[in-house]
Amino acid sequence: MAFFRKALDKFAAGLARTRAKLAGSIQTILTLGRKIDEQLLDELEQQLIEADLGVTAATHICDDLRQAYRDKRIATAEQVIPFLKTELKTYWPAEDRSIHYAASGPTVILVAGVNGTGKTTSVAKLAQAFKSDKRKVILAAADTFRAAAVEQLTIWSQRLGVEIIKQASGSDPAAVVFDACDAAMARNADVLLVDTAGRLHTQDNLMRELTKIRNVVAKKIPGAPHEVLLVLDATTGQNAISQAKAFQQAINVTGIFLAKLDGTAKGGIVVAIHKELNLPVKFVGLGEQPEDVEPFDPETFVEALFQ
Repeated sequence: MAFFRKALDKFAAGLARTRAKLAGSIQTILTLGRKIDEQLLDELEQQLIEADLGVTAATHICDDLRQAYRDKRIATAEQVIPFLKTELKTYWPAEDRSIHYAASGPTVILVAGVNGTGKTTSVAKLAQAFKSDKRKVILAAADTFRAAAVEQLTIWSQRLGVEIIKQASGSDPAAVVFDACDAAMARNADVLLVDTAGRLHTQDNLMRELTKIRNVVAKKIPGAPHEVLLVLDATTGQNAISQAKAFQQAINVTGIFLAKLDGTAKGGIVVAIHKELNLPVKFVGLGEQPEDVEPFDPETFVEALFQ
């Protein structure tokens, strides 16, 4: 997509806190001339866990390091960082990270996430990105249980110059989505972005509502939804993993939009998401403006992490 810059400096700025935390701790371990041994690997594993890579990912990485040492592919501490960079870059296949567009008709993208993750702002960022890529976008304000969400998305639609389908606060979200699907087909939209509810009285109610929305779009548009993106707040670290598991069971999440990556020291959560959920991070939010979104690129991410 032409809109995206994929700039290393933007990722580097967003990952500054994570990098400072990770680099500082690792440098104390990987002192010049130190040999690789079990103590070094144990210390490194602990630091990776504390950087929010997660136990599963940290253990996997250190096991690979251990095997590389046994195979005499690495011998000293100076070789660890280059090994880590090469290892991490292999985690995310390009096919998994791409948007799966509909062969014909509108591509329907459901955007889910709990309130406070930056979900509605992330929808606006995606709308700006698709519009800048010369695609006609329609927004569906299906987070009807929170009046502020509809108002916020309406303001964004006006700023971005894209159409929005909405109903009164408290309306049935599935009815909004039904109307939005009709509008998207009638007006030859390329992308229908659906902002879904982020909170109901109980988690079960929320998941049932999301499942209902998913079923509505599946009946209205063949093959829809084509993407189900879950917005996670990077600043919550490992707590985001449990959120993702709940949503995955209800609506078959296809990818992650990792918001607020620029305001956290927990950027390692990107790795944890891959290892613990087997879900691709497709987009990252790196600021407050509509243009502050980037497709997740492993090469850029890893280089920025260790820059």
